[in-house]
Amino acid sequence: MTTPFTRDVLSDAADDGDVDSLTIGRRIRQLRTERGMTLDDLAGAIGRVPSQLSMIENGRREPKLTLLQTIARALGTSLDALLESEPLDERATLEIALERAMRGQTFQALGIEPFRIGKSVPTEALKAMLALQGEIGRLNDERAATPEEARRANLALRRLMRTQSNYFAELEAQARGILEAVDHPGGPLTQRTASDIAAHLGFTLHYVPDLPQTTRSVADIKNGRLYLSSRLTSKGDPRTAVLQALSSRILGHAEPTSYAEFLRQRVETNYLTGALLIPESHAVPFLQDAKKDRAISIEDLRDAYSVSYETAAHRFTNLATEHLGLPVHFLKVHESGTITKAYENDDVNFPTDRLGSIEGQMCCRKWTSRVVFDVDDHFNPYYQYTDTGNGTYWCTARVELSSEGAHSVSVGVRFDDTKWFLGRDTSNRGVSKHSVEVCCRRAPADLEAAWRQNAWPNVRTPRTLLATLPTGAFPGVDTTDVYEFLEAHAPR
Repeated sequence: MTTPFTRDVLSDAADDGDVDSLTIGRRIRQLRTERGMTLDDLAGAIGRVPSQLSMIENGRREPKLTLLQTIARALGTSLDALLESEPLDERATLEIALERAMRGQTFQALGIEPFRIGKSVPTEALKAMLALQGEIGRLNDERAATPEEARRANLALRRLMRTQSNYFAELEAQARGILEAVDHPGGPLTQRTASDIAAHLGFTLHYVPDLPQTTRSVADIKNGRLYLSSRLTSKGDPRTAVLQALSSRILGHAEPTSYAEFLRQRVETNYLTGALLIPESHAVPFLQDAKKDRAISIEDLRDAYSVSYETAAHRFTNLATEHLGLPVHFLKVHESGTITKAYENDDVNFPTDRLGSIEGQMCCRKWTSRVVFDVDDHFNPYYQYTDTGNGTYWCTARVELSSEGAHSVSVGVRFDDTKWFLGRDTSNRGVSKHSVEVCCRRAPADLEAAWRQNAWPNVRTPRTLLATLPTGAFPGVDTTDVYEFLEAHAPR
């Protein structure tokens, strides 16, 4: 009899192809061997030629349900027994793993042709080949995990964001579905609602003092527990940590296999978190009304949804072009002057390296994002018009503090679109010519002449400049700490 479980497994087999076929084939072979049957014996019992049965046992042909039922009867077992998810012994596990490896990129790149794994091949040889394959993969990942590779991945992702005006309809739909499931009425999302979302996804929240230092949260998927730090600072938003952790589960993220995938997952997680905190269906009318009144303000968006200025600024870039018809740019700049985050679709000319990457470059000293650090008034937003070789832009900026120091967050538009914003009447003006080397990249000629030969600064090299990316499953995370933490906190 075919049970619902059997139908599900067969459906998965059809989707996954080689993986399930290999497991089923090895199980048939082992059961046949245990019963003292040769390939010819079983082939005769099921009315098939031996070569056809051999292809099934080697995972090269996916058997139909009726044939599997016939094989099960001939072996004196049940269909469900053939479709068990685990192989019967260690040898079968190793053979399946090596079969998959031979069909993968590593063996193909080395020019190693797939070969038949016969009984005469020692088990230790299988282990050795799999260990070598794993080490080659690790070395390839390490070789690729360089700052240059990170910049290339970041550049490709920003280009994707620009083509979609930083608006992702599928993520908006995900947020809408979750909010509807917990009956969120709109407006600010409370901590209780964040807890309701966790419960809806099958998680309970646990605040602990010993969260691993390299993490913001840890999800125990097996036991449905989400761990967060009980030492949240006064500047932290407890909702954000919960929603970022849950967003990865909502989106079905798996372990990233490349830095590009890691970056994409991070952008998706932050986007979905913002869409939950500032729902599209509620925020768009709010912003459209503000545009009609010529009173768009990032501060007003921040206050209306009780979020950080950075979250409000990010969310505005998601919705501004799609729903308001306004091209925009966004910058996050460290107090050292280094650009840490950037987005633009309004033709603003940011400094770039030879690859076209903005992140990691020095922001122009005359740009709003740098000037705001010298402003004494941190209560009110800072506005500035900046003339560039590519036109005049208007920006609004604020300084926020974090564990890594002060950062400025700014949002800007082209001069013609300033009429829709509060702060357009500012008298602050600057001139940025960062495309001209003397503007920022070199000191004025008289200063350079006086000090070039009489100064020797000891540079403070950022720790991320020379370091390659971690080779673990989750970049930047000490997985040993995480696994030990989960082992210690798992319910007994």
